[in-house]
Amino acid sequence: MKIIIASGNKGKIKEFQVLLPNDEVIPFKEVTGDIEIIEDGNSFKENAIIKAKTIYEKIKDNKNILVISDDSGISVPEINNEPNIYSARYAGVNAADKQNNAKLIQKLKEKNIKKTSAFYTACIAIIYQNEIYTVHGWMYGNVIDKEIGEGGFGYDPMFIPNGFDKTLGELDNNIKKNFSHRSNALKLAKKILNLL
Repeated sequence: MKIIIASGNKGKIKEFQVLLPNDEVIPFKEVTGDIEIIEDGNSFKENAIIKAKTIYEKIKDNKNILVISDDSGISVPEINNEPNIYSARYAGVNAADKQNNAKLIQKLKEKNIKKTSAFYTACIAIIYQNEIYTVHGWMYGNVIDKEIGEGGFGYDPMFIPNGFDKTLGELDNNIKKNFSHRSNALKLAKKILNLL
């Protein structure tokens, strides 16, 4: 199946391509060019739908193309569930991963927190033939007040998943794909994809 990913995040695109090896996964920019998507929803679900709809509206004349999007982020209960839906722009619009991580580290240090529980949420939205489907996946663990590891993207070097003693930045992608929030959401999304 030809799947358009409604994301410009290279890390997410690569992850989807790994998780959907039997499908043709194409970043939306290759089909529509560079489009700005305004994520102004109040939840991961709302933002995932906004992204998918924005791209679907541009390509809906092609009936056999499916659009899939994801909105995801990390939440830390000890700091009012920040950064939550603002994960990608925690340090400002177009902030780099290092800047977002630095802000989260600063927030943790302000409260003298070296390690505390945190969780990732992923909502995947699928649009096919004008129908919208959504699923959620979660991953639980702890966030630490420093970066360890060079792998992954986003907050991966700061997050230690339950059952592990290493950050996602240290773990191999083949290990992460078995339990990540996006993998968990995609397992449910695949059930929908199989029906379409």
